[in-house]
Amino acid sequence: MTENTQTQLHVPQNEIQLSDGSTFKTYRTAGSLCSHDDEFDYKVGINKLRKHWIEERLARGDENHSQMYYAKKGQITNEMRYVAIREGVSPEFVLNEIKIGRAIIPSNRNHPELEPMIIGKKFLVKINANIGNSALGSSIEEEVEKLRWSLHWGADTVMDLSTGKNIHETREWIIRNAPVPIGTVPLYQALEKVKGKAENLNIDIFIETLIEQAEQGVDYFTIHAGVLHDYVALTKKRITGIVSRGGSIMARWCLHHKKENFLYEHFDRINEVMKKYGVSYSLGDGLRPGCIADANDEAQFAELKTLGELTKKAWAEDIQVMVEGPGHVPLNLIEENMRLQNEICNEAPFYTLGPLVTDIAPGYDHITSAIGAAMIAWYGTAMLCYVTPKEHLGLPNKQDVKDGVIAYKIAAHAADVAKGHPGAKERDDLLSKARFEFRWEDQFALSLDPELARSYHDETLPQDGMKKAHFCSMCGPSFCSMHLTQELRKEEDERSLSKN
Repeated sequence: MTENTQTQLHVPQNEIQLSDGSTFKTYRTAGSLCSHDDEFDYKVGINKLRKHWIEERLARGDENHSQMYYAKKGQITNEMRYVAIREGVSPEFVLNEIKIGRAIIPSNRNHPELEPMIIGKKFLVKINANIGNSALGSSIEEEVEKLRWSLHWGADTVMDLSTGKNIHETREWIIRNAPVPIGTVPLYQALEKVKGKAENLNIDIFIETLIEQAEQGVDYFTIHAGVLHDYVALTKKRITGIVSRGGSIMARWCLHHKKENFLYEHFDRINEVMKKYGVSYSLGDGLRPGCIADANDEAQFAELKTLGELTKKAWAEDIQVMVEGPGHVPLNLIEENMRLQNEICNEAPFYTLGPLVTDIAPGYDHITSAIGAAMIAWYGTAMLCYVTPKEHLGLPNKQDVKDGVIAYKIAAHAADVAKGHPGAKERDDLLSKARFEFRWEDQFALSLDPELARSYHDETLPQDGMKKAHFCSMCGPSFCSMHLTQELRKEEDERSLSKN
């Protein structure tokens, strides 16, 4: 059964015009959003693609708005149809992956601006960009600009991790201008409501915060329900202890009250909110390792087992789930993380921060983490949370956001190529061909950052004529290996002709 089959879906794509007149089309994370609109007004918001889809479901009285709920009923929704077009697969394939819990379409019923995307190991590897203000800086305008900038460079989802002033209003305008899913950590705002005193938190304040954010349209919540009271003691031998903000808040609450985590104890109440609005779980790894020395320890894997238990509880209520992962992990321990997550969480999508494979490069952690991200995505991670150069050092600015997104687009694409994802290598081959044929403009256009590629070339050879030259400034006209190869091939062809 298909929902509203008469609906015509237009899925925006990036189009790269090549010098031979052909066009290469790619996945467009920004959807129909124009990132270079000089007259953009964030208080107007963007087009509401899903408005009528949502209204139809509300009119018939649906009480569960999760895509898993519809998938288990055998109903192909317009969201499923949309992502099928984006991913180049059948709607039936999308439905089945969601039905078995191996993929999710984060899609709150109150986020009509959303242009649906899918997160799952059988689909393109996705990346998330974190934005959000802090008590020390940034305005609403700056955060909306970071959103648009993230999407321009290729972020598939964005998390608003604001902890400063105007949290509600900042989130409102981020959502109203977001064609991608927006995620949050509701615990941060709940903590603000109790003046920063973790011991004063309770389930009622938390549920109130969940509803507030769900009403605004948040598509997925990071919920730190796996940090159990007895697990806190397992972190005592760690070098960096508990590095997750949410994890440390819940650990403090558990130890102060000498009680079990109220998010774990009242998980059923949280489920009710998730179903009503169609919000997806991102089960938080509050005990993730904060350095490679702490990787794959007892605390981390104890929490993972609890996250597997909670995944099954959510699935029993037809709620979509992805599971968060580390963190800081050396290369030789990465595969074990993916293997255990698959086993314990029954292949629910894995969403990892990096992991960072070494701790010695503050200022370059977008690189140390992208190395681990590429590897863990190759093993099966569905979405990668970007790390910027400012990680561990400060609040990212616009340039940091770009650097983080580009590093993770490289990691995600490298994994797609390694996994043999259909069509993933086509862009690589087109760029390689353009490079060998010295079609400089095509080489720039096919790169992830055309402006930077062009600027590097033009630093030494800015003349227009150099865009057709069969060399660059690294080798010069006499030592270019590809030019020499072309000459050798030409000579061989001439010899063959003369023999015939």
